[in-house]
Formats: sequence, C-alpha cells, structure tokens
Amino acid sequence: MLPNPYDTAERKAFRESFRAFIAKEVDPHKFEWDEAGHVPWEMHRKFAALGMFGFGIDERYGGLGFDDPFMRWDVSVEIARCGVGGIAAAIGGRGISLDPIQKLAAEEIRERVLPEIISGEKGSSLAITEPGGGSDVARMKTSAKRDGNHWVINGSKTFITGGMESDYFVVGARTGGAGLGGISLFFVESDTPGFSRTPLARKQGWWASNQATLHFDDVRVPATNLMGEENMGFIQIMQNFNYERLGLVGQSLGMMEACLEDSIAWAQQRETFGKPLITHQVIRHKIAEMSSRVDAVRALGLMICASIEGGTMPVAEITKAKFFATQQLEYCAREAMQILGGAGYLRGNRVETIYREVRVMAIGGGSEEIMRDLAVKMMGL
Repeated sequence: MLPNPYDTAERKAFRESFRAFIAKEVDPHKFEWDEAGHVPWEMHRKFAALGMFGFGIDERYGGLGFDDPFMRWDVSVEIARCGVGGIAAAIGGRGISLDPIQKLAAEEIRERVLPEIISGEKGSSLAITEPGGGSDVARMKTSAKRDGNHWVINGSKTFITGGMESDYFVVGARTGGAGLGGISLFFVESDTPGFSRTPLARKQGWWASNQATLHFDDVRVPATNLMGEENMGFIQIMQNFNYERLGLVGQSLGMMEACLEDSIAWAQQRETFGKPLITHQVIRHKIAEMSSRVDAVRALGLMICASIEGGTMPVAEITKAKFFATQQLEYCAREAMQILGGAGYLRGNRVETIYREVRVMAIGGGSEEIMRDLAVKMMGL
C-alpha cells in the first residue's frame, strides 16, 4: 500500500485506536449480533466515547468542535472492515441527522438533544424516503399543515435506518406546492401521540441494524419544531448527503479490503492439485485485480477528502465515487467468493456477509442510476 500523503500523527493515532477498538469490542461478537439482528446499545456509548459522532458539531453541544474529512473517512473504512455492514448502519445511522439538527433546529432543541445523541445515550434518524417515492424525493406525500401554534403531520416513511430505536427524527413533509421547493423539515420525538413504527423484516443484508416504516397519524408538533425555513427543508440539507455518500464510499473500501485480505489468507493456506492455491496463476490474477481496484478507490477517496479539507465540496466527484466504489466492491465480493469457494458460502465469515450486502451499498444513499444523473448535472451538462 502506498503511504497516505495527507496523513498526520493525529490522524494515524485516531485510525489506529479505532482499528484496535474494532478488533477488541466488535470482532469477537459481530456475527452473533448479525444473527440476533441487534447491536447492544452499550456499543453506541462506546463508539461515542471515541468521538465518532462529534465531527463538525460544536463543543457546547457535546461535539468535538472541529471537523476532519480524513478522520471521517477512516471511521467509515475501519468499521466496514469488520465485514458486517449492519453494525456500521446500526451505530452510524444517526450521523445524517446531526448536521440538520445543529444548523436548523431551535436552540432549545439543540441544547437538549444533541448531547444525548452524540454521547450515544439516544438515537436519531433522518426520515425522508417514502413507500411510493424511493429516490424521487420531489414526489413526497407526507404532509404537514399549520394548526394554530402547531403543525399536524400525516403520512409515512420507510427504509429509515435506526427507525425502531431512535428517539428523535428529522422528518420531511410537504407544506407547499409540488417539487422539492414545497418540503419542510420537522423535529419529531418518538413519544409524540400519533407516531408509530413497524420493522422491515427479512432483509437480504444489514441484519445487525434495524430499518423501519414510520407512521404519522395526526402527529402534532409545536410550531417551533419547524426546522429552518418553511418550504426550504430539503434544499437546506442537500449538502448533508455528501458526507453520507462519502461514508458509503469509505465503507465500500473497507469491505473490499476485507475481501482481499481473506482471499489472500485462504489462498495461502488452501491446497489444490498438490500445491497452495496462491500459486495458481488464475488466483494470482484475481488477487492482483482486486488489489488494483482497492488502490483506485482509496486514492479517489483521499483526493476527495483533500478537496473538502481545502474548502471545496466536490459533489460531482463524490457522486461518481459512490457508484464507482460500489461497482468495485461488487467485483471484489464476487472474486473473493470464487476464491473461498464453499467456505465462503457458509455463514460466519466476512466474505459471505459482504456478498449479501453489496446491493444495499449500491442502492443506499442514492442508487447508481441517480448518482450518474446527478454527476452529469453537476458537471454542467
């Protein structure tokens, strides 16, 4: 592996401590948690103690008081290297809701809930996707109507990561006309009358995390729970999705590295036709190709992080990296499964879990098709 030219002593120490934490606290239990469909809540507190949720959050709300795209990147890569993607989803699902709360919620809400979320005591989720809309946010049907000093929300959301356990939700609802310009954001607490949720069961992957369908039946929230400007909600948080997508690129890299590591280890110990598997040219070529794709995704991710650190959020490059990385992950997962053969098909190993979770990486955070379209638009075409 080439050295990272952007590394610093602080980043290296953070990355190494995070990797050591995963090895000690996660690896011994990961497949058990995956089969159980749940990560113990104590793990949220332990990850929080490492600073995982504090990037870009002011210290007065319990955050780190600084941001670092390279440290964010390392978190995504390292947690994904465990090979059980549902753990990253279960622990990190709150991340996409934090920036909107800090920037758009009333000060009373910020002071009360952000320290709870960042410390891992409580969970939060962003609720945008709907049963009939998917990636087409402009078709949002959930509505919010003003009633005196309250807003009344009706509708439903689905595929909400952490939705069964979160205490707080940032909810998109239509308050104006058609399109993205008529959507507002609201802060909703899980104990609000009229709010209910049901789990999404029998998923192909991400077993260790919960995804939910949320139901809003005349849910009344104070007018002060409107986040930011009325009818400008989605537009105000569009930049928020860039870090989510960059995180998915990092997770794809971590999963690719796991596939490569396990392929090499198996090929070195397995013997076929009287000699180690690693000596067969066809296997060596597979490993070389996997390694080259790992290098490409890592280099692309680091360049994006450097751009962000320099003050430019490269939206087009992030969207291209999202679909590029997940395609490389798909290749590595397939080749790793071929190298491991029947051993890779058995539950309880990283390759088997990653193979099942390739598709959620390609769909979540914006499908390949949506990412390609957005990339071309951001290129000015």
